[in-house]
Amino acid sequence: MSIENSNDNDTNIDENVEPAAAPKQSTSNINADAAKEAAGNLLGNFLALKESNPKVFFGAIGGALALVILLVVSGGSEPKLPVHQSKPVVIGQSYVLKGANAYDPQATIRLVAVPGSMAAYDDTEEADRDGGCKHIKEGTPVKVTQSQDAYGKKDVFVEVEMLNGECEGKKGWALAVNLQ
Repeated sequence: MSIENSNDNDTNIDENVEPAAAPKQSTSNINADAAKEAAGNLLGNFLALKESNPKVFFGAIGGALALVILLVVSGGSEPKLPVHQSKPVVIGQSYVLKGANAYDPQATIRLVAVPGSMAAYDDTEEADRDGGCKHIKEGTPVKVTQSQDAYGKKDVFVEVEMLNGECEGKKGWALAVNLQ
């Protein structure tokens, strides 16, 4: 027997037997290891930037700090904008006409024949501003004769009767927000 034959007999290697399988790592461990390695590389590259280009390094730190300060300063809730609170309209009560959004002392309130008609907001013809009791000056006393609901809200339009001036006794419809 030769040396080669004795070695073959002693080892008894079976080719059909698989070697012992190495323990497999779960994908979450692989992902966590990859994330740690990427973070380490990123931090290493960032610190290397300090040596190679300090202006960019400190500029990035300053920008991040400015962003954090901006977020801290601008945080919190701001007070809500004031919203016009309409008061309930009482039929037979006297009021004064006042434009809800008007600041001009010469402003007028437009009265129309039908509640909610689009002509109430059509100012293309300025000839109708004189006479006809369509544009009433702010501060004119009026009395509410009736009201009408619209758009799911109560008393949006009111019919008013003028109590003095050249239009005394005449009636027209206006928005309820224009009464004070």
